[in-house]
Amino acid sequence: MDIRKNITGVQHIGIPTNDVEKTIEFYVGLGFEIALFTLNEAANEKVAFLRLGNLMIETYENKAAAMKNGAIDHIALDVKEIDKVFQEVRSAGYRMLDHAVQSLPFWDHGVKFFTIVGPNEEKIEFCEKLS
Repeated sequence: MDIRKNITGVQHIGIPTNDVEKTIEFYVGLGFEIALFTLNEAANEKVAFLRLGNLMIETYENKAAAMKNGAIDHIALDVKEIDKVFQEVRSAGYRMLDHAVQSLPFWDHGVKFFTIVGPNEEKIEFCEKLS
């Protein structure tokens, strides 16, 4: 399988925050709209997806934001057939943060995702919105 066939682009950029309301206010002031506001019950974090055109930011209140330059947590790639992508990435020997595909009840039908670590310690999330 050619992994490029199942990656359709950037899905979102993940930015942790200590104050989700303040972060929402900032990005809404720049023209973003709230696409989804929810609670990640497993992590007890408020989560907001903010959209401006084709750019989506996921901000989540984890009370552990670095609050310094370079504090973006992850970039998420939009994928289809997440289970196949997971097998291919794992077989290729990438450094996995998740040793199985994870899920969250975000959006209408949930999401499935997994995360790897890049050469600069950046996190790359592979994420499929379920339909």
